[in-house]
Amino acid sequence: MSLLVPPRQRERPASPTAVAAEEAGGKRAPWLGAADREVLWLYLLTRVGVWTTAYCTRWLFAGDGKARYTGSFFSSWERWDWWHYLRIARSGYFPDGQGPWSAGWDNREAFFPGFPFLLRAVHTVVPSWPAAGALISFVAGGVAVLALGRIARSYPPHPSRGGAGPRAALFFLLSPCAVFLAAGYTEALFLAFALPAWLAARRQEWARAAVLVCLATTVRVSGLFLAAALAVHFLATARAAASPGHWRRAPWLALPALPPLLQSWYLHAHTGDWMAWKHAEERGWYREFHSPWEAWQNTWHAAFGHSQSTGYALMCQAELLTMVVGLVLCGVLLRRRRWAEAVYIALSLWALGTSYWYTSLPRATLLWWPLWTGLAAWSLRRPRVTTAYLAVAAPLSAVVAVTFLSGRWAG
Repeated sequence: MSLLVPPRQRERPASPTAVAAEEAGGKRAPWLGAADREVLWLYLLTRVGVWTTAYCTRWLFAGDGKARYTGSFFSSWERWDWWHYLRIARSGYFPDGQGPWSAGWDNREAFFPGFPFLLRAVHTVVPSWPAAGALISFVAGGVAVLALGRIARSYPPHPSRGGAGPRAALFFLLSPCAVFLAAGYTEALFLAFALPAWLAARRQEWARAAVLVCLATTVRVSGLFLAAALAVHFLATARAAASPGHWRRAPWLALPALPPLLQSWYLHAHTGDWMAWKHAEERGWYREFHSPWEAWQNTWHAAFGHSQSTGYALMCQAELLTMVVGLVLCGVLLRRRRWAEAVYIALSLWALGTSYWYTSLPRATLLWWPLWTGLAAWSLRRPRVTTAYLAVAAPLSAVVAVTFLSGRWAG
């Protein structure tokens, strides 16, 4: 049952007939059903909570504790990666002939162009750059959470199946790193393309899925992992496909490779390096290749070897814990023969788990939709899972939000 909606407003479990009509290609349910509206209501409530936290953090952590004035309204959100996106949006990748050969270069070519270019477009209407970034994340986050709820409802029926969508959304929106969905970062925009793409793939709408994954690859390299998962899902459904033209849709699967190829070509034209984005990551974030056990060992030493500041050590501890969660999730998906989603998680873990040490794994959990749909399904079978999750995750979410918004984020 829902935790936030009065009993008279709770959705009745969907009948198998209605579910089949909604997720197959037949007669569709209304554009926004009761479960969709509950998901959006949860989204709006959590946005109020996040922005309230940002407001309080700005006042509590202004300057050295003796400040009489706070920063600007959006100052708490202008952190770290935001400045890279902003510079690309303002002046492109190589302004005034600068590049990796310049002293003090910021390695901005490590970032894909989708978010900065959209930021520039929205800025033509919204004069404030941070407001434009916040608006993109707000709209994209709403699209993403709505798609997440529908994905959760698209899996095999359960007696309490009607609550799967809102439950997955609740777990996702109160997850420890949920603050990044509201920041001017790429997570919300990527999910706004990736989750509808997976929903389309579940319905075997391959052209639509491929186009959406193509858009996702303009935002993050994770789009390539999603493209691999899409190909695996295509192969897995080939035998059961009722349409004789199933294989004729296979060329669509190559479409998501186009944006990374164009990006590599553009960077090569300016730097002479086909892997310029990867080498920028190595220079700026120590993401040169190391074996998985070396990466684990280096992260463990940073977390518990007293070689780093306490804030950074805590972030490294979170990185280690997240890797364990990811490995368990991948194992569960393999055991349940959900091959495509297992491939997506495995590739994500490999990409983030083969650097010098782990970086941004907790943030990456926002992109692991099987985690949130799986937790939702588990909580419907075991009601205490919801209580346990909220009791632990909600305080962690607040801690991470304050850490990021106050400028103390080290991960």
